Amino acid sequence: MKPLLEFLGVVALFQGLAGLLHEFVDWKLGLVHRLGFLDGYEMYASITLLVLAGALFAAAESRRRGT
Repeated sequence: MKPLLEFLGVVALFQGLAGLLHEFVDWKLGLVHRLGFLDGYEMYASITLLVLAGALFAAAESRRRGT
């Protein structure tokens, strides 16, 4: 379970950073700017993904090794 949480944390971290780069530097990275229902809320969604990544890393760290 710990490797899955860490993997999901890395994906959320990358998507959050890519969304912020798209907002500030206009690089076409990530999935956040491609989702139509997030129009106008891309920055909030990216920040939420970064917070989610931190929570996933904390949950992975709290798991005992081997379980």
